[in-house]
Amino acid sequence: MLIFTRHIKRFILLFMAVLLSFLSHSVIAVPITTITPDSLSGEKTKLLNGEVIVALTNLEEGVTGVQGQIYIAAPPKIVWEVLTDYNNHKFFVPNIIDSGILSDNGTEKVMFEKGKTRMFIFQKEVYIKMKVWGENLTRLCFQQITGDFKVYQGEWLLVDYPQGAGTFLTYRAEVKPDFYAPQFAVRTVQNRDCPIMLSAMKKKAEADNGTALPLSNQ
Repeated sequence: MLIFTRHIKRFILLFMAVLLSFLSHSVIAVPITTITPDSLSGEKTKLLNGEVIVALTNLEEGVTGVQGQIYIAAPPKIVWEVLTDYNNHKFFVPNIIDSGILSDNGTEKVMFEKGKTRMFIFQKEVYIKMKVWGENLTRLCFQQITGDFKVYQGEWLLVDYPQGAGTFLTYRAEVKPDFYAPQFAVRTVQNRDCPIMLSAMKKKAEADNGTALPLSNQ
């Protein structure tokens, strides 16, 4: 009986050693995949394919929520420089007539923009004086101080995409004019103007980065 017991113990030990060896080799053989949001997001795939994505929401008290996204083939540093080039927005962003910095205390800037917007057959000029602040290369916040809006505030978000040496740029805003405009009309204007603004930022940043596509001869 003692000899039989010893054989059983040896068999169990041998079996455990073989099993552990098999498991360790199996773990090593399994490839390790790094899962990132980029590999899972169909939305980001659309952006990489050149789409501009805009989403609108009706918020409380007649405020319209706007979110726009675009992919820019330029690093966040270049995109940030374009976003914060307030004195020159008037030269490359359509619908902006004038723009510039009014003051800068080192952490917060006060700037203005004068623009024109079209609503159906009507055209109106709007003025905004706002403060801007944020976290360098990642987040830029803005809020109206005075101007033609009851509510105008939001942020720009920059997400680095090292695989493509580019940036996912997101614009979020809450908007309510200080003049009569039905909410459906505000949505129409934002749905038209937001992609134009994002595309202008993309065009300027990619030109500054030397990655803009050449114009085709027509």
